[in-house]
Amino acid sequence: MSPVALPTHRAAVLHGPGDIRIEDRLVWPPQYDHAQVAVKATGLCGSDQHYAKDFRNGDFVVQSPLVLGHEAAGVVVSVGPGVKNLFPGQRVAIEAGVMCRQCDFCQSGRYNLCKSLRFASSAKTFPHLDGTLQDRMNHPAHVLHPLPHGCSFELAALAEPLSVLVHASRRAGLRSGQRILVLGVGSIGIFACALAKLRGATQVAAIDINQKRLDFARSNGFASRTYCLPPVDKAKTTDEQLRRAKDYAQLALKEFDAPDGFDIVFECSGAEQCIQMSVHAAKTGGKVMVIGMGSRNVMLPFSAAAVREVDIQFSFRYANTYPEALELLASGRLENIEKLVTHRLKLHETSRAFDLLAKGKDEHGNMVMKVMVSP
Repeated sequence: MSPVALPTHRAAVLHGPGDIRIEDRLVWPPQYDHAQVAVKATGLCGSDQHYAKDFRNGDFVVQSPLVLGHEAAGVVVSVGPGVKNLFPGQRVAIEAGVMCRQCDFCQSGRYNLCKSLRFASSAKTFPHLDGTLQDRMNHPAHVLHPLPHGCSFELAALAEPLSVLVHASRRAGLRSGQRILVLGVGSIGIFACALAKLRGATQVAAIDINQKRLDFARSNGFASRTYCLPPVDKAKTTDEQLRRAKDYAQLALKEFDAPDGFDIVFECSGAEQCIQMSVHAAKTGGKVMVIGMGSRNVMLPFSAAAVREVDIQFSFRYANTYPEALELLASGRLENIEKLVTHRLKLHETSRAFDLLAKGKDEHGNMVMKVMVSP
């Protein structure tokens, strides 16, 4: 087919730090085992924000123009040869990671660790795989998940961040009767609270530096107790920072009436001091599940973890979580989770959407939690 005969669509393309341009691109037909999806909703993520601001996310540096966005859902408009499980008009959630399906990690069900995995909107691999901030995208059919009845496009887009917590909770052994602490109540932290509550936690407490976010968590029933860390100057030495982390953890435990600590601490901020606090906030024999990735290198209170057998675990993305996440979102059992979406913008307003996310509040002073972009 000649390119001149192909239709075009719009894409929000990142060309440099803060440089997002709406461009017209050709719409190519889907290849073998792929389907073409008209994207209807994309939620913006913290990793997208890092790329938009700095043209990198940690060690992953953008090497060519990149379409961001990986929390998304849409409608299948066409299917390529070999696709048997999807049909035009079907509503789907888009799982952004494309695994090889052949390596030991993929074969054992841990495809999030696949060394050949390409993740839409990530600069980890090159050539980059474009994300979902575009009108249409071609994507492998095996990572397109049909939506259950009653699941809107916006809710389906939330299946991606919820999947992060479904995976982390499986690794941490989250179950009924536990006391759970969440550090950092952005979108991921709110999902940690919501899932802990759903699984039957006897207490769900939350810590943040932002009182408005804590108020949001408490007023919507995600957390039963909250504690706002006081603003302080940066510690001058590592010893001082470690001492502060222990002191703040003890203050929080006192506030929560939990002198013995928590069964599982979900660390969702990525801040070094919060990671250090989490060790002291876990009970003897408890667990710390580190989800936040804001700090590349962290000094840990190693002996405080070792002598109390506090297990420090890590969780990276997710694997085999989308069906469960979509079922939870469609069921309505995650009460008030739709309130995470505080702002809605159109594709041509993508630059403004990232500005809102970076500032954390809009021009009226309203808090920004999750920004959703639609066509």
